[in-house]
Amino acid sequence: MKKISELNLFRAFRSLNYTLYFFGRSVSQFGTWMQRTAVVWVVYSITHSAFLLGVTIFAETFPTFLFSIFGGIAADRYDRYRVIKITQITSMIQAVMLAILVLTGHTVVWAILVLSVILGIINAFDLPARQALVHEVVADPADLPSALSLTTATASLAQLLGPALSGIVLNAFGAGVCFLLNAASFGGVIISLLLMKLPVHEPKKTEKKIMGEFVDGFAYLKKTPDIGLVILMLALVSLLVLPYNTVLPVFAKVVFKGNAATFGYISSFIGIGAVIGTIFLASRKPGTHLRRILLLSTVIMGVALICFSQIKNFPVAMLFAALAGFGSIAQFTVSNIIVQSESDPAMRGRVISILLMAIFGMMPLGSLLVGAVSKHIGAPDTVSGQGIAALIIAILFSGFLRRKMSSAEPG
Repeated sequence: MKKISELNLFRAFRSLNYTLYFFGRSVSQFGTWMQRTAVVWVVYSITHSAFLLGVTIFAETFPTFLFSIFGGIAADRYDRYRVIKITQITSMIQAVMLAILVLTGHTVVWAILVLSVILGIINAFDLPARQALVHEVVADPADLPSALSLTTATASLAQLLGPALSGIVLNAFGAGVCFLLNAASFGGVIISLLLMKLPVHEPKKTEKKIMGEFVDGFAYLKKTPDIGLVILMLALVSLLVLPYNTVLPVFAKVVFKGNAATFGYISSFIGIGAVIGTIFLASRKPGTHLRRILLLSTVIMGVALICFSQIKNFPVAMLFAALAGFGSIAQFTVSNIIVQSESDPAMRGRVISILLMAIFGMMPLGSLLVGAVSKHIGAPDTVSGQGIAALIIAILFSGFLRRKMSSAEPG
């Protein structure tokens, strides 16, 4: 049997710092998905409005878009380790406030939306710093693709288990307990950070103002279209395709005649596909053409969404939900690996923040769009249209991706 360090899938675990980072984030992501599931279900239970589901997702994700460029600049200027400690503590406080709101019987939509906005601002600073910190906790740069895939796997595994457990906890104990469990989960990240041994941070001297550094990030992408076009493709997918999760509560309650547990099962099957996708990417052989995987995953996602939206048999629909999860996570993970591995280290924080802007700027707008459209044509036809949009995007970018595939890519 091969040693763990020799396996492409697990080679990043050769670094103790990365191992601590991985397990800390795993615990936290688990709690985060429990909270996300509970928030969406609570809002839908109060309002029975698909449009307000879109507004709820918009409230958390759009602030991340607005402030992520500042988060990227902070990740390049300041100690990422310290930035993450601050964001984890403030995220814990936000979860406790949600729990107090629910447990004291003051569950009102506007208050949930305000707290979602606060979390979105926190994430704008947390995500660029956390993504960029991976480079500092990996011992060997050759382990970076494994580390990025495994890091994405933490979110995928949480997406698999978090909603399912959240559905059980929601039925048995209520949303307040879900929020308290999420607050406790941030302790895992804080403990892992305290156990890490990282080099002392040396502040970077810069005479440029924030807007100057902001402009430099976009100027860099203009000079490197191989990265810029990948981000543009992800932005379109984030706007038109990925917000399919906005109407999943409608599928659970109306299409499949279920309850909170049904919603958890749908999310979990999407998570199963996502876990399989991350394992596939983490174990791929060096030299694999990433842009080929990017193209194929977009096609798989599109076909899976079309089939999921039109099938009324729950077990069969779950098969396509898993395929949609596979395509979704592969699309994002490959884009992330390309952007991080091909970006100049001095620009990495800002480029990551622009990548996050492409996701968190487009997804909330897409959530509003999906919520509004589904109100008029229904959730099934809306998701079917999103699948068709994925196939159109794959066709539009296939020429660029194939041209790049004709030359060797970093594995």
